[in-house]
Amino acid sequence: MALTAQQTATVKATAPVVKQYGSTITAAFYRNLLAAHPELKNYFSLRNQQSGAQQAALANAVFAYASYIDDLPKLHHAVERIAHKHASLFIKADQYPIVGKYLISAIAEVLGDGDALGDALTPEITDAWVAAYNQLADIFIQREQQLYNETADWQTWRKFIITNKEAETETIVSLYLEPVDGKPLPAFKPGQYVSVQLPIPELNGLLQSRQYSLSIAPENNIKQYRVSIKKESVDENNTIDDLSAGRVAGIISNRLHEICQVGGEVALSPPRGEFFFEPATAAPDTPIILLSIGVGATPMVSILDSILKSSNPSRPVTWAQAARHSGSLCFRKHIAKRSQDNSSIKRAVFVKNVGKGDKKGIDYDYEGLLSLEKLAEVGALHLCDKTAKYFICGPEDWMVEIRDQLVRKGVPLERVHLELFRTGDL
Repeated sequence: MALTAQQTATVKATAPVVKQYGSTITAAFYRNLLAAHPELKNYFSLRNQQSGAQQAALANAVFAYASYIDDLPKLHHAVERIAHKHASLFIKADQYPIVGKYLISAIAEVLGDGDALGDALTPEITDAWVAAYNQLADIFIQREQQLYNETADWQTWRKFIITNKEAETETIVSLYLEPVDGKPLPAFKPGQYVSVQLPIPELNGLLQSRQYSLSIAPENNIKQYRVSIKKESVDENNTIDDLSAGRVAGIISNRLHEICQVGGEVALSPPRGEFFFEPATAAPDTPIILLSIGVGATPMVSILDSILKSSNPSRPVTWAQAARHSGSLCFRKHIAKRSQDNSSIKRAVFVKNVGKGDKKGIDYDYEGLLSLEKLAEVGALHLCDKTAKYFICGPEDWMVEIRDQLVRKGVPLERVHLELFRTGDL
C-alpha cells in the first residue's frame, strides 16, 4: 500500500535525524535481530558485521530511501544491485517482516526518549516509518521474486564439485565447478557473479558466502562455471578469536585457495548481478572499453570472450589492464592471444614495476599506472563516440576515481558501469 502524503512528508522530515543516529540505530538493529534469530548470521558477512561496514551500509541505505521516498526512480540502480545480492543469498519474502520488526524497534529504542526528535517518537512518526519500510520491502520482494523465477529450477544452495584448479598468477587461482546433480546450468550474462558458500568449522559451522565474478563466457548448454579468486594476505599469528571477531581477511577466498582441492565440494547460488554486457543488445559498432586492476579482470574476460563468440566479433574493444608487475597480470597469455588474433581488440597493459626480462609489446604495453590520458592519446578511449560503454572493475576507490575522470572528460554516468561487491552503495 502506498504511503499517504502526510506519511511521506513525515519520513522526509525525520530522515536527517535518522541519518544522524543511523549507526546507533543499525548497531541496535543487528544486535537485537541476531540475538533473537541467530540463524540469520549465515546471511551476513562476519567481517562486515564486526568492522561496522554492514551497519554503516544499512544506515546509508535507510537515509537514502527516506530522502528519495517521493522520487524512488532515482534509487533504481541501488535497488537493482541490492536485489541481485539478496537473490544470490536466497533472501526470502517471509524474512522481511522479521527485519522490519527489529528495524522499527531499533529506531524506537534510539529515538524514543524524545531527545533526538525534540518530542517523543509519536505514533504518527512510527506509523509513517512502518509504512515506508513495508513499501520498500514490497519493492524488493517483487523484484527478487522475478529473479527467482528466472532460475525456477534452482531455488536453494546447490552443491558443485571442483573439477580443476589453475594458477593464473602467484595469488590468483581459477576454479572449475560442475554441479554434483548433473542438471543443466542456467544461462548468465557476461560480467555476472555467483555466490560461493562454505561452512567455517572453527566457528561451529557458521556459513559464510562471498561473491565471485564468472571468468568464462556464457554459452549454450554450458557444463561448468569458472571463478578466478585472489588469495588475501593474512597474519600467520591470527587466532580463533581473530577469526570470530572478523579480523581475518579472505575467510572464504583463502580457504578456496588452500583447503578446497580438486574433488572437493562447495555450494553455489545462480548467477546474479547488474554489472554485465550482452553483445546482442548493443549496436554492432558500439565500442566497449574494459578497465581493470588485478583480479578485477575476471568479469572483463567474460565480457571480452562473449563479444568474440557473438554474431559481431569485430566490435571495437579496448582491454586496459593494470598490475604491479607482469607476473601478476591475470589471463596474460589468454589476452595476448586474443589481441593478436583479433585486430578489433586494442590491448593496453600497464605495469607499475617493469622487470628486467619484460619485453614491451609482449609482457606489457606501458610502464606506470593505468592512464586514461594515454588511452585517449592512442585512440583507445573512444571519447568522441557517444555510444561507447565503459566497464570498470578493481578496488573501489580506484573505480570511483576512474569513473570521475571519465565524467570530467564528458562521458555521461549512464555509460559508465562499476562492479561493486561492497556492502551498501556509493
